[in-house]
Formats: sequence, structure tokens, C-alpha cells
Amino acid sequence: MPTTIEPRPSRPVTAGHAVFAATIIALAVLAFVRGDFTPPWTGVPADLPGRALLVYLTATISLTSGVGLLSPSGASLASRALVSLLLVWLLVFRISHILVAPAATDTWWGCADGAAMVAAAWVLYIRVAPAPHAHVPGLPTGHAGLRLAHVLYGLALVPFGIAHFTYLQRTVEMVPAWLPGHLVWACVTGTAFLVAAMAILSGVLAPLAAALVALQIGSFTLIVWIPVVAAGPDASQWAEFVTSWALTAAAWVVADSYRATWRLSESMNSPSGNTNQDPHLPPN
Repeated sequence: MPTTIEPRPSRPVTAGHAVFAATIIALAVLAFVRGDFTPPWTGVPADLPGRALLVYLTATISLTSGVGLLSPSGASLASRALVSLLLVWLLVFRISHILVAPAATDTWWGCADGAAMVAAAWVLYIRVAPAPHAHVPGLPTGHAGLRLAHVLYGLALVPFGIAHFTYLQRTVEMVPAWLPGHLVWACVTGTAFLVAAMAILSGVLAPLAAALVALQIGSFTLIVWIPVVAAGPDASQWAEFVTSWALTAAAWVVADSYRATWRLSESMNSPSGNTNQDPHLPPN
């Protein structure tokens, strides 16, 4: 008997969902304007055959996925396309670099920001995917999928924290001049990433850790990179701003996704035992 996808009520777009979708759209537009890859679509060798074609193909998929995420009828397909593309990108153009430079911090940082974007797209897919009993092939959803996405995000935070110490002098220089104790801020924020990673991986205070990570990365974007962009950034600074912006949107989505876990626990433990309402999904 052929498998059918069971319809489900559309779910309102949350603020984090909308910001992430708008970010994906904006990154695609930037790629079209520049004619080159923008974060997170980087890491492609300059001499790769068909590189220019890949730029526009990736931008097209990114643009259509971002628009689709904002459509109740298209969000499921769009989120699946986006997380699939991000996952392939992570494997082919990020993790593969570990074989070439396994000890380089930049290699692991590239893997980390790619993994963070995959995790965010994954939890969005879980939010809008058809109900688990529809047996739709693809990425895991429900408890297992959400936990795997959170683990992936927790692992991504480790290189972020380590980079603060391996590039300590640069991190210190990035702290705004009006803040006292630059070295302290550099060490505290690096440590915060590592502590948050442990919390998310262990599940101990994970919702709080995810929320604080979103606040921290968002603060970097606002108080570090927006002033740099306003002052006229060079190419490297522009790329770092775009990366920080994308990671802020991803962190917001992941932090929001923990509300799904709370609602699921309440549903599974309720006296009525009613589990018919897609409890693995974030609340409306």
C-alpha cells in the first residue's frame, strides 16, 4: 500500500523562525549580488570546476527555501531542502577539510558554524514536518530528532569556545573600547561557550544554556560587528559580520526549540495520556 503524507494544521511562524528564514533569504540575495558564496556557503575551493554555477545554484535553493519557510504550505519541503543542502555542505566543504588540516582552529571553526546552521534548519524541519506516524522518509523527527539536533548544536559550540583562547589576542582586540577588562570579557565569553556546550550535551540546564548562547552571539553581532560594518569593513570583517548574523538567527531557532521538549514532556506525562497533538513540535 503506498505511503501517504497525512495533513496537519499549519503552525504560526514564530519570531525566531521568521528571522532565520529572512536570514537565509538575505544570504541568497547577497550571493546573487556578489556573484560569490556567502556564509554559510563557504569553503569551496577556488579552482573547483563549475564553481560559478554552484554559487547561483546554491543561492537559488537558499532563496526558495527561505521563502518557503515563511509559507505554511511550503515550509515542510523548504526546511527539508535547506537542511539537506546544509548537511551536504557540512560534509563536503567543511568536515572534509579536517583531513587536510586537522590541527587548524579555522578548520574546526568552519565545521562548527556549518553544524550550527544544520542544527537550526533541522529543528525547524522538526517543527513543520508531517506527524511521525506518517512514516515520511528523511531526517529523524520527534524526541530522537530533536535530541540529535541539540547534540549537534552542543558540539558546534566547543570550537567556538576554544577559538576564543587559541586566538586570545584577536578576541581581546574585538572587545569594544568602552567595555573595561577586555581580557576578562574574552575569557568569560569563551568559557561560556564551553559551559553551554556541556549543558546542552548533558541536558542539564540545556534550555537556559541555549537561550544564553543566543543572547551572547546576538550581543557580539550588535556591539562588535555592527559598529565595524558602520565604520566600513574590509572583506574579512564583512564575512565575520555575516557569519555572526547567521549564527545569531540559528541560535535563536535552537533556543526556541527547547519549548518543544517542555510541551512534549507535559503531554506524555499528563493524566489523560493524550499524545495525539504532535507533541514533539514547538508550541504555537
